[in-house]
Amino acid sequence: SDVCSSDLFAFFSVFSTFVLGLTLALIFNDERIRGLRIYRAIFILPYAFPAFLSAYVWRGMFNTEDGFINRSILGFMGSEHRIPWLEQQGPARAAVLLTNLWLGFPYMFLICTGALQAIPNDLTEAAGIDGASPWKIVKLIKLPLLLVSLAPLLIASFAYNFNNFGAVYLLTGGGPFLNPTLKVNAGATDILITFVYRIAFSGSQGADYGLASAFSVLIFLVIGSISFFSFKRTRGLEELTQ
Repeated sequence: SDVCSSDLFAFFSVFSTFVLGLTLALIFNDERIRGLRIYRAIFILPYAFPAFLSAYVWRGMFNTEDGFINRSILGFMGSEHRIPWLEQQGPARAAVLLTNLWLGFPYMFLICTGALQAIPNDLTEAAGIDGASPWKIVKLIKLPLLLVSLAPLLIASFAYNFNNFGAVYLLTGGGPFLNPTLKVNAGATDILITFVYRIAFSGSQGADYGLASAFSVLIFLVIGSISFFSFKRTRGLEELTQ
């Protein structure tokens, strides 16, 4: 189940950050927008702060009783309907994904902006003259070209999020824990790397380096296999677009 949760966590993290980063890059790729440099600088600010500090700030904002989100943003719901962000399985997983979205979208915004600026204007101008709508230009011209150039970076981002120890451990510590009577507690927000860390260093009956090593080899095999098949698909996509 930890392998499955790691895959899902990595997929949704990459998907959400890419969609938000690409959307912002498309919106703010028009040089006619006033203060364009200021907007771009604001969007990359989360990328400039240390990730561990941001995780601790988000942990405070997700506090059920005194957190900014429950008290200020969702205050209209009343104190009896406050969301237990870090105490229940569903909200805790949503909190981790939201925090990772905040930490990851500036990177996607930067690389999407650079890739969009590398697309020749002649292609989009010719499509506009032929009567293509802005949505068709994005769907049929910009997005395929972006995916070719960004596919290796998306694969690397997936591998990073598969082992994104800091975002999970600093925010929830892997909890809330499902069965505290187990030798090694399995948490609702655990991914494979945090579970391996708990096996190696936080077991209630001592460290189990052998089992942790076996899981580490499993992590390597999973990431290696995903990367191998993804790069093969990427080469096929490059051949189709040439």
